[in-house]
Formats: sequence, structure tokens, C-alpha cells
Amino acid sequence: MERRIFLQKSLVVGSGLAISPGLLSFPKVPEYADKITILHTNDTHSNIETFPENHAKYPNQGGVARRHALLKRIRKEEKNVLLFDAGDIFQGTPYFNKFHGELEMKLMSQMRYDCATMGNHDFDIGLEGFKNAYQHGDFPFVCSNYDFTNTELKDVTKEYQIFEKGPFKVGVFGLGVGLEGLVAKTNYGDTVFQEPIPIANRIAKHLRFEEECDLVICLSHLGYKPKQFKDNDQTLAAETENIDLIIGGHTHTFLPKPEVHQNKIGEKVLINQVGWAGLALGRIDFFLGEKKKHKCHELVLV
Repeated sequence: MERRIFLQKSLVVGSGLAISPGLLSFPKVPEYADKITILHTNDTHSNIETFPENHAKYPNQGGVARRHALLKRIRKEEKNVLLFDAGDIFQGTPYFNKFHGELEMKLMSQMRYDCATMGNHDFDIGLEGFKNAYQHGDFPFVCSNYDFTNTELKDVTKEYQIFEKGPFKVGVFGLGVGLEGLVAKTNYGDTVFQEPIPIANRIAKHLRFEEECDLVICLSHLGYKPKQFKDNDQTLAAETENIDLIIGGHTHTFLPKPEVHQNKIGEKVLINQVGWAGLALGRIDFFLGEKKKHKCHELVLV
């Protein structure tokens, strides 16, 4: 059965929390199309409360309670919803210093996150500290290019995760930034960093053709721009295939809308990143429809 993926994007801001892109209006989509809504965050950095009203840049913005309310509203309106995070859940407020990641894991579980990947700051309490905090999480972590075989995190994280929502089969994997020089050796121990692009090509191909996923999503904590990091989301998009969406993190980049890039064989791949601190919730709606004569997956802006 050949399928074609349609994408919708737009923007909404309300109640001090932005959806980027959210929903202003629906363009006309084919009658045969089914929809799945992908929601995402990155670099929340232990920000639990709303920013104070006297904050110089983000007064009365953000906060877990507002995000939770927004998620409940979207899930009430949409039947096929997945929620992801692209890393750096830890570090940045006294809540992390006091509770060492336990609170963040509990709150993400209550908000019903489906999957996350690890950022460099998620190593800040060491591997054993992360493992202890993760006892309070009930969602998987996908860390595809970190080899934890000889560490406390062996068998704790996964290479990829597959979700089935309505007619959709969605494969998700995660890529982390190089740790040497960025994270203290004592905090990552015998973790082996593997080059992300070969890993991404292998896993995406497996998810697309062996697992027959309709959507392949990468949770990336590599960073946004080539000038910032050798391994980054734009290079990842250009040098891989079979990925539909790269959900980015690490550089705290606020993208006003998802960017459309071309992969190594000229097909479209999306990149999105929504800043930091939980100030924005990313939203992308995909439409899946039957196309008997269509032989490949393609993202089409409608």
C-alpha cells in the first residue's frame, strides 16, 4: 500500500505559551486524508514555573501548568497525537539542584510525553543520577548514537521506538551531540559517541522499509546551524534519506515555522526547533492518504 504524506503548518499564540507552528486555519486537504498531530519541546532546562511578570524578556510566559492545559486541549480536539522532547530536560533552575531530575520526569510523565532523547545537560548528574531520576519517568528515551553498553545505562535507553496511532505507524530515533569537551568525563563515563549521520541513515532506512513506518522522525540534540557545530540538523537533513521530520534542540533556536530542506536524494525533510525553557510548544499536522500510483513517501505543503 503506497501512501502520501501531506503537511499542514501555521502559528498560534495564547495564554503566555506559543504553539509553533500552531493552527490559524486549515487549508483544504484531500477527503481521503487521515491526520496525526506531532507536538514537541526542546531544552526545557528544568523550567517549571511561569516566568515572573518582571522578567526582562519573557514576562508571564511559559510554565508547565500552561503547557499541560494546552496539551489537554489539543488532545481533546485531535484523536492522533504524539508528544516528543529533543533533550536538555535538566539543569537551569533550583528545582533541578534540589530534586536532581525527579520532578522533571514526574511532570513529563503527567503530561504524557511519548518519547524523548538525551541532551548534554541530561548528563549533569552523571549516568547513575540520570538512571535514578528516570525511575520516575514512564516514557522511553531513544539515544541512537550513544553506546551505553559498558555503563549504568545499558538497556535503559532504546535505539528507536515505534508508535501506532490510528492508521499511522511512526518510527522515532534520537541523536546526541559529541560529549568530549562538552560534558565532564566523569559524568558520561564509558559512553561511546558514534558519528550521527551513518547511524541516522541506517536506522531511518530500517524504520522506513523493514518496519514500514509512514513517518520517520529524528529527535536531534545536534544543534541547528552548520557554523555552530560540525554535526547539525541542516547537515543531517542534507546527508541522509528516509527522514520526514527532524525535531531539533541544543541551540535554543526559535524557528517561526518548520523549515523545508532537501535530503541527499532530493526529497523533502522538515526541521523544527522551538527555543528553550518550555516557552513554545511545536505543532506539525501530517495528513496521510492513499495514492495507488505513488511509489515513495513525500512531504507536500498544502
